Amino acid sequence: MTELLQKKKFGTAPVFFTAISTILGAIMFLRFGFAVGNVGFLGTIAIILIGHAVTLPTAMAIAEIATNQKVEGGGEYYIISRSFGLVIGPAIGIALYLSQAISVAFYIMAFAEAFTSLFDFLISRFNMPSWLVWLLLQKQTIGIPALLGLTYIMLTKGANLGVKTLYIVVVILGISLVAFFLGTTDYNKKVGFSPATTISDPYSTPQENLGNTAVFGSDSTDNENQINHNQTRQGSKNTSGDSSPLIPVGFFTVFAIIFPAFTGMTAGVGLSGDLENPGRSIPLGTLSGTIAGMIVYIFLAYKLASSASPHELADTSRLVMSDIAWQGWWIIPLGLAAATISSALGSIMVAPRTLQAIAKDQIFPTPKANQWISKGKGESEEPFNASIITIVIAAVFILAGALDSVAQIISMFFMVTYGSLCLISFFNHFAADPSYRPKFRSRWPISLFGAIACFGLMFFMNPGYAILSIILMVLLYLIIAWFNQDKKSMAVIFQGVIFQFSRQMQVFLQKADKEKTESWRPSAIAFSASTFERLGAFDLLRWISQKYGFGTYIHQIEGYLSRETNAVAKTSKERLIKMAELTESKIYVDTLVSPSYTSSIAQVIQLPGIAGTENNLLLFEFSKNNPSGLKNIIDNFKLIKSVDFDVLVLGTSERAFGLKKQIHIWLTPNDYQNANLMILLAYIIIGHKEWKGAEIKLFAVYPKDSLEKERTRLFHLIEMGQLPISSNNVNLIARDPDKKVESVITEKSKDSDLIILGFHLDLIKHEGEEVFQKYRNVGNVLFVNAADSIEIK
Repeated sequence: MTELLQKKKFGTAPVFFTAISTILGAIMFLRFGFAVGNVGFLGTIAIILIGHAVTLPTAMAIAEIATNQKVEGGGEYYIISRSFGLVIGPAIGIALYLSQAISVAFYIMAFAEAFTSLFDFLISRFNMPSWLVWLLLQKQTIGIPALLGLTYIMLTKGANLGVKTLYIVVVILGISLVAFFLGTTDYNKKVGFSPATTISDPYSTPQENLGNTAVFGSDSTDNENQINHNQTRQGSKNTSGDSSPLIPVGFFTVFAIIFPAFTGMTAGVGLSGDLENPGRSIPLGTLSGTIAGMIVYIFLAYKLASSASPHELADTSRLVMSDIAWQGWWIIPLGLAAATISSALGSIMVAPRTLQAIAKDQIFPTPKANQWISKGKGESEEPFNASIITIVIAAVFILAGALDSVAQIISMFFMVTYGSLCLISFFNHFAADPSYRPKFRSRWPISLFGAIACFGLMFFMNPGYAILSIILMVLLYLIIAWFNQDKKSMAVIFQGVIFQFSRQMQVFLQKADKEKTESWRPSAIAFSASTFERLGAFDLLRWISQKYGFGTYIHQIEGYLSRETNAVAKTSKERLIKMAELTESKIYVDTLVSPSYTSSIAQVIQLPGIAGTENNLLLFEFSKNNPSGLKNIIDNFKLIKSVDFDVLVLGTSERAFGLKKQIHIWLTPNDYQNANLMILLAYIIIGHKEWKGAEIKLFAVYPKDSLEKERTRLFHLIEMGQLPISSNNVNLIARDPDKKVESVITEKSKDSDLIILGFHLDLIKHEGEEVFQKYRNVGNVLFVNAADSIEIK
């Protein structure tokens, strides 16, 4: 009854009565005695407290969320989908819809129970054929016609049944409860209250009848009617052939059956748009309804435990509350009928609207399906087609007829929904979004506890159902994500949580006393103005950052910051993000608008590391065929080295990285400081899946006259573990004095996919750009300069 369309603005009463009439519903009449009989008074109190450990945080969460925004069509689905996004939200929303649709079946079957006493009376008084007796004992005999009747009411009257119906139901419920608490039994007089007695106790024996007597206003005729009623019910049970002894049921199984009794506190949320002061009415009405329901259930548990034996309470073939209540043979069935039909009416109004809202979000695979399901009738767009689907689902479960199994399934879906609502409240607290300003605030520990309790209790109640529910949710998510590629954006709430978590971690890492590490891990920044012409630096950075390191890619846009350059920067960043997504890379990308290369470098080298670690590696690139950008790198090398970063300069060719199967590392007598960095980079690169099966070869080229001396030095460093490579992979090359090193490298590595060379500042001072332009006839060359020798432990 959450979608009541009234012109008049309401106060708190409709919210309270909507919640309490749903909480004190079918389960209270049909299965609460079953709970007391199986787990005893103390066990039932534990179930009430555990159940409300879920429902109270959820009530506070829903009150908080609903006072921050108007809850539109779909109620709880609207909140979840607008918080978690249009992929995760609908996956939970479909589970929510199924729980609402199945609830229709549950309440209809419970409604059919209200006719049990009438049918028992007819069977006992009239000689009926066996097929008619069998038909009257089936819940579907009343269930299917009742469903069709509700369908007619819904499709013709819609949601305009209004709050007046709600007040009538609450009055009947109140009369039923008063009659129940006024009633008394012989068991109460002879045995009395025993808090721990259950059907498992050997001294707990079943009774033929409760010997009901009224506290006041009763006469012998009333008592005789009650006794005849009990005997009639027992006779109908024997007629059906059910004479098996009662088997005790486990605590959490009972909890799963009873838990829907405590739900319903969210029923009044859909009224938020029709309330005069929702900031006051929703929290007050929702929480007071939840707490009032909890208090009533505690007193009910005491009354049941003190009025009937555990066997009588646990016997689901009898309506034990009617056996106890004053004039219970007609008042309690009337209360059951009123409670169940109102709950069924509420569910049959809410469920189609949830389905309609999902279809309006274009979640289902085909546009025709979304259009047909979301199609409304009349000015108020009553969900006619969605109602038909809901009725079909309800009919299937009514025909199945297993009331307890249906209750357990509903409990699972409720847990998923309530856990989601608590998570939304928790995430909103953590995300600290300035636009999230609810008039009522819960507390984040309460919301977090509620979420954990929901998901934990699923497995305690029924691990099989819990696993099936999770599998269903995952399948729904995958299917929705597959058919809705355009909706796979990260929800604002998750962005806020991640931003806050990242901020907290960055601040923590900055303030923490960090142990000085002797191992080297790349935290690299790649900088280029030619990103979209040459992908070499982008590819190299993502290979370095995939597993072992961290990477930031900066695309330079030359010019002064203006509206035009800012627009170019945004467009370029979107292209970079798309590139990162398509290559499944783990690098952070951004753009930088600056009038000169020098000012850009000055800003880049001061950037903080994205992972909380300081940056230690700078990567530049140039084209060997068009080395126009190389001069900028050379001219700013002194500035670059002012921060003691390791520097990589990638010279790209038309061959690019070739087949990605060979990396050649070249050492010279002056490269021992660079050697470890060169070798580590090679190992990091071939660790990427795109270099799978690649091999590393190390070439050491020395003048002929010093070859033996350098061999001894090199192998000693390998044996001491200072060079992380096997001596078997080292190729020593003796160079003739009249042959240049670059000629040897070009000859030996012309088919290599990547050549790694070392370079020094002194060499740049003397030779300038020529240091990097000597290797035009080979593939990509990575020039490495280590700020300091890296020790390998």
